[in-house]
Amino acid sequence: MGARAHPKQEDKTMWIDTHCHLDAPEFAADRDEVVAAARQLGVAQIVVPAVSEATFADALTMRDRYGCFPAFGLHPIYTAVHQDAHLLTLQHYLQQHQPIAVGEIGLDFYLPSLDSNRQVEIFEAQLKLARDFDLPVLLHLRRAQDQVLKYLRKWRVKGGIAHAFNGSVQQADVFISLGFKLGFGGAMTYAGSQRIRKLARDLPLEALVMETDAPDIPPAWLDRQRNQPAELVKMAEVLAELRGISLAELAAATSANARAILPGLLSD
Repeated sequence: MGARAHPKQEDKTMWIDTHCHLDAPEFAADRDEVVAAARQLGVAQIVVPAVSEATFADALTMRDRYGCFPAFGLHPIYTAVHQDAHLLTLQHYLQQHQPIAVGEIGLDFYLPSLDSNRQVEIFEAQLKLARDFDLPVLLHLRRAQDQVLKYLRKWRVKGGIAHAFNGSVQQADVFISLGFKLGFGGAMTYAGSQRIRKLARDLPLEALVMETDAPDIPPAWLDRQRNQPAELVKMAEVLAELRGISLAELAAATSANARAILPGLLSD
């Protein structure tokens, strides 16, 4: 796919990036410019999920510096780093710092090096914290859709977002029934991602939210270069084309969906 020109921001069209690792070291050199570029295109609110105890303070800095919305969690990819004491630190941050959600948490059964039993142990502990604090969760579920659903049925948290959703329609229906929205971003921009594109086209509009996962999951036109939140609007253009609706309609719907599932976000 060739490069896509940035669409012009429609009047009063505002976007929410529900999953962006703005605190990542990939943005250290030009973070101010990255945020300014996103705001210029109407990306008005950015959710920044922490991935380890060491990044909790960085996520808070994104709120202090740019008005982002932090979430705190222990990502399954870093299972070998997480310690039981980090769960106590997480509890402290949830008590003291009013995050938008618990996240990024979940399971990853794609990487064979990860200890699956330890992943489950940490995931369940965080679901319990989310339930105790009445917070939604931001879910990582690579190759683990059914397993994640198993624990969501057990703990019954306050909904959340299934990040980078790429499961089946049947799995999508279960997530939706449990109070979750489904995140779509860079993966759907690839012409070869037919299954994800079909999901993005056919799932109920009221179930979808936009996300970049920047600096990861770059869209097709970046050719594996660093992703950034400004790309959300071009990703949205792809989704609007798939669904046959206007950018303004998509912005209104996905922003409303994000605010419904993450009540701490700002209203229009």
